[in-house]
Amino acid sequence: MREVAIIGVKNTLFGEQWDRSFRDLVVEAGVGAVEDAGVAGEKIDSMFVGNMSGGQFVEQEHIGALIADYSGLAKNLHVPSTRVEAACASGGLALRQAICAVASGMDDIVIAAGVEKMTDVPASKASSALAAAADREWEGIMGATFPGLYAMIARMHMHRYGTTSEQLAEVAVKNHFNGQFNPIAQYKNKITVETVLNSIMVADPLRIFDCSPITDGASAVILAPADIAHEYTDTPIYVKGTGQASDTIALHDRRDITTLEASVVAGRRAYEMAGLGPKDIDLVEVHDCFTIAEICAIEDLGFAKKGEGGKVTQQGETAIGGRIPVNTSGGLKACGHPVGATGIKQAVEIAQQLRGEAGKRQVDGAEIGMTHNVGGSGATAVVHIFSRNR
Repeated sequence: MREVAIIGVKNTLFGEQWDRSFRDLVVEAGVGAVEDAGVAGEKIDSMFVGNMSGGQFVEQEHIGALIADYSGLAKNLHVPSTRVEAACASGGLALRQAICAVASGMDDIVIAAGVEKMTDVPASKASSALAAAADREWEGIMGATFPGLYAMIARMHMHRYGTTSEQLAEVAVKNHFNGQFNPIAQYKNKITVETVLNSIMVADPLRIFDCSPITDGASAVILAPADIAHEYTDTPIYVKGTGQASDTIALHDRRDITTLEASVVAGRRAYEMAGLGPKDIDLVEVHDCFTIAEICAIEDLGFAKKGEGGKVTQQGETAIGGRIPVNTSGGLKACGHPVGATGIKQAVEIAQQLRGEAGKRQVDGAEIGMTHNVGGSGATAVVHIFSRNR
């Protein structure tokens, strides 16, 4: 396989964007990434777009063609554009497919993008659309929502390992603190543990501040073979490892609901490909759709012993300046979670950190970063490892 590098990145603002359409968002991200890379449209060989539920959120399917059209890549250039769907891991999987296209030699310059426009429907319809990422027949129809499913994970983690609501709250506090320094973040307000513990209960023990929001946004990265990356940028970011894994879609079929085995396996595959381990990672963006999800993620990826994710967070080891900074972007919790875009946004954050362009949230001396993107309650996981050095 050829080595692959990121040569351009772009995020739109994340949040409730009433004056922007679905196509406005993804075109802004794509054009911004192309401009960042200094690539002409004629050079683009293919595009992969992560999108979970365009049909339910904006009544639009055929997403790949739509985006190629409105990006100016269809009418004369006829660039192949493929929609990728893996629930909330759609963006991460689109990036993986783009990496594979370049690594295989099939394509040279490839766009990986992600987009979701979630606020154009009532909250009840958005919740129903998101619930389709679980097992509709055995979970959704029975009334299980994602807050409820992750609440079960949280309760079992608390029962088995002594994790506390205060430790869950520390995840939200940290990510809101980081989000205040991210210009694209949906929420830039600092909060306290008391803020979280006194907020509305959603699904016991998860409160509203334990949950990521409904968000509009898009992100894009441009990939190229490492051998020619310096033709486009002075700061290419190299893909060192990528891993994907699946698990049962329903929680009731898992061996242990406090461990997302897909995350464990995807992480192991990425580590093995990169020839690295958890101690080599300088920072990581994990899929904190709920605060318990971040705690499970840092355990599953080897940054904390099983059952100690809450304690590690409470001790400040995952803060900027700590042993392993987690979610410097603000994570899904504060930055926002436009589900199709999240996996790409994570890669943009790591690229900006490794370039030294993260401003007040910069991790000093960061050389190797990781992203971790999860679909549903853990049925899909995608992990990537990036490096500043080839």
